[in-house]
Amino acid sequence: MAYSEQDWEKAKKLCRLNEEDIRIAKEMGLNPRSLIKNIPGKDQRWKEPVKQWLWSIWEDRQEKARRKQAKKEAAALKEEHAKDL
Repeated sequence: MAYSEQDWEKAKKLCRLNEEDIRIAKEMGLNPRSLIKNIPGKDQRWKEPVKQWLWSIWEDRQEKARRKQAKKEAAALKEEHAKDL
């Protein structure tokens, strides 16, 4: 489902995000409603602000992708080395 630019602008304003944050949210497949739902309430001091939450998810995904790529490269090197023997 495609979300309108109005929805994204509302999420941007309510969550205090910038264009880069919105781009990352879209890239990760999040929607504006999920961003708005994750705004911490006054009694939810344990909850990160949406911007920090978004970036922590982004960093986790990037780290996972780096590990996966490194594992793939190590397997390719191992396979190449086995062929040489």
